[in-house]
Order: sequence, then C-alpha cells, then structure tokens
Amino acid sequence: MLNDVTIFDFETTGLSGQNDRVIEMAALRVVNGEIVTEFETLVRLDGRELPPKITEITGIRPEMLVSAMDETIAFKMLRLIMGDSLLVAHNAAFDLQFLHWAMQRIGGKTFSNPFIDTLTISRARHTYPHKLENMCERYGIKLDGAHRALNDVRATWELLKAMHLEESVEPWINRLGYLSKYPPPAWVPEHATTFATENRYEPRNAG
Repeated sequence: MLNDVTIFDFETTGLSGQNDRVIEMAALRVVNGEIVTEFETLVRLDGRELPPKITEITGIRPEMLVSAMDETIAFKMLRLIMGDSLLVAHNAAFDLQFLHWAMQRIGGKTFSNPFIDTLTISRARHTYPHKLENMCERYGIKLDGAHRALNDVRATWELLKAMHLEESVEPWINRLGYLSKYPPPAWVPEHATTFATENRYEPRNAG
C-alpha cells in the first residue's frame, strides 16, 4: 500500500472540521517512491472572518484569500489527486475530519481511503514532544516554514520514509491514537481503529 500514497495537510480557521474552514491545502501524490503530483492552493473564505490568531500562526492574511481558489474546486481537485491512494498526515484525525466535512458539504459523501497517521506512530515510538517540527528534528529532516501546508506535506513525506526505514509502518494503517486525558476525536472514518494512549517522557536527571 505504501507504493501509492497521498500526503496532505490543511491550514484552517480553527479546530472544528464541521464548523471551521480550510484556508490552505497541499498534497503530494507519490507512486513507487516518486512524487508524481504536487498541489498547493489557498482557499477562499467567502465572507467568513480569518481569526488574527491564525494569521499569527500561519502568516496567511485575509487579503491573501480574496482571490484564492473556491472551496468546491479546491476539494474536487484534491480528491482527484488522492484517488484511492493511502492517505498520510501528521495528526491525521484533524485533517481527515476536515476532508470528511468538506466532502459532506460539497457532495453529501465521504471517503473510504485507508490512512496512516504519523503522529500516532510518533507517540508509540518516541518520547514527548511529537509535533511535526519535533519529529523532523529527531530524524534530521529539514522543515522550513512550519504551518504552511506544502512545507508540512514535504516534511511529513520525509518523516514517513524515515519511520518506514526504521520499522515498517504498515501495521499502523487505519489506526488512530488519541491522548487519554482528552475525549476521542469527534469524527473518525468508519474503518479507523481508535485507541487511547499516553505521552511518554524522558526520565528526569537524578542530579
């Protein structure tokens, strides 16, 4: 299944896939280890406000979205790129819910693609912290400009390869871990197996 993957990432107006909106998306379609398609676009908000906090995090300003791509066109292009491939994201529970709710609004459907969450694997294999930038640092992966979709997607692809080289990631297909101190994700694909997990920490120095 790793011979045909789509690594994708969304920047959004907030945390709710149902109520918030995607403002930037990016995807890499990879076949037999080669990038065959690269896609990146800003997405128009159509009357919605862009929270200042999001601009602070991403650098995306309201005026940048005025002439951006229409949401329906953007998601139709993304789905065309994804096809039936294995979807990959860091913190996939977040991105998958935005994909689901956008597809619901646009066409009244969802997706059935298998997926891998590199964050779930990170928590299983490594001590805290597990953000994409932390994991890139662990594996010596260059990440310029975190929290911009295409930069994050390229880094996630490199992270997936490094993790798979270390030990096969195929057992993690369709598995989503969530921190036990929080409730399970509000929405997950029907084919997902969810489980509670804990962060592991480096032991404190005795001295």
